[in-house]
Amino acid sequence: MTDTTGTAGRIVVGVDGSEPSVRALRWAVRQAGLTGDSLEAVISWEYPAAGWASMVAAIPADFDPQALAAKVLDDTLEQTLGAEAAAAVARTVMIGSAAQALMDRAAGASLVVVGDRGYSGFKATLLGSVGLHLSQHAPCPVVVVRAESD
Repeated sequence: MTDTTGTAGRIVVGVDGSEPSVRALRWAVRQAGLTGDSLEAVISWEYPAAGWASMVAAIPADFDPQALAAKVLDDTLEQTLGAEAAAAVARTVMIGSAAQALMDRAAGASLVVVGDRGYSGFKATLLGSVGLHLSQHAPCPVVVVRAESD
């Protein structure tokens, strides 16, 4: 798709620290370099739905899931891109499911990029639930970056 207005768009990439998300990040960086789009890395977190009440007593008082997610995002960007290139990437940390967070941030974006699966789920599946949801419902084009085949 060619931008005839002369303004760059925004590429949203889902990053959770997993190897598939690192591949997606690298792909998104290359694409942003080709198109001149800005890059926004998104990570989300949510409390587990089941069994949370029984775990409350075991959680340290200073546990901050928002800060932990931000650290995972920062560390992944710096380790993958280097400090200078990572500094140019906008970062968004959201509470909620990864699919919904990326759907929210994809509004107005020129592209959303994800790995073929993250940390959760079944390793035998060809496509994780986030990639599947985005490919069916995102308001912009979606790229799902897959691993090299063996």
